[in-house]
Amino acid sequence: EVQLVESGGGLVQAGGSLRLSCAASGFAFDDYAIGWFRQAPGKEREGVSCISSSDGSKYYADSVKGRFTISSDNAKNTVYLQMNSLKPEDTAVYYCAAGKRNLLRVNEYNYWGQGTQVTVSS
Repeated sequence: EVQLVESGGGLVQAGGSLRLSCAASGFAFDDYAIGWFRQAPGKEREGVSCISSSDGSKYYADSVKGRFTISSDNAKNTVYLQMNSLKPEDTAVYYCAAGKRNLLRVNEYNYWGQGTQVTVSS
């Protein structure tokens, strides 16, 4: 059974940091890209960052470049998203997902986690 389990969300003040984790199981982790997406109330789900498990290539949305860092521990089948200098506009449910292509497009991803809430207060 494919599982993607996010953790690490919470409430933080603006300027603070959080680290999200995505633990994957049930599929060949090294053959997939893992992406982080977020969805704020009333808005469409958007790509935040993604990483290829095979070659480590990474991509970021312009809105998070320089603040967020994605990394992967292939031995643990886990991907992390370090979020620094958080802003109120980063408030959303954050999802991790697995897909065959390392792109920041929702429809490229086949498997999804249940999401973790990140709330940034001003």
